[in-house]
Amino acid sequence: MASVLAVCVVHELRPDRGNIGVTAIDKRAVAGPVKVRKLGLFADAQLDRKHHGGEHKALYAYSQEDAEWWERELGRELPPGWFGENLRVSGIDVNAAKVGERWTIGGIEVEVTMPRTPCATFARWVGGADARGWVRRFAEAGRLGPYLRVVRTGAVEAGDSLEVVSVPAGAPSILEVFRSGGRGLPLE
Repeated sequence: MASVLAVCVVHELRPDRGNIGVTAIDKRAVAGPVKVRKLGLFADAQLDRKHHGGEHKALYAYSQEDAEWWERELGRELPPGWFGENLRVSGIDVNAAKVGERWTIGGIEVEVTMPRTPCATFARWVGGADARGWVRRFAEAGRLGPYLRVVRTGAVEAGDSLEVVSVPAGAPSILEVFRSGGRGLPLE
């Protein structure tokens, strides 16, 4: 059974060399239920909604199984939030999720919209020797995780079950969208 292992919100805004000058990628797990609104988690921040937020990228999910794969690759622990994710989940292949697929998680419903595209901010966050070539390495590994649109607001917390409630026939997976250079659901 798929479930949420951690709900993560911004821990600290950090200076960054990117266009905004600061990043909210430093996410950490929090205890208890967290309200989910159309633009994401209460107490989280999206500083660059063009690239990392807004309604079609309100939440970002990453799987524990993919995190463990990266832990072996990088030789270090990668706690929930390290990938900048809002939801660390387990028991579901998030990269096989279809665009338009809907999930219920605790009291919310979300829709898979598109894959995460690795960026320079992410590479700077990774840091050290691992940062060199990170964008390409992360992309080639195909362990991206999906962005999610909030369909029904509510609250979510660690331990909530995650259930796939609908999958559109013929829809591509987020990995197929990424590898074809597509963008996922049309942005309004």
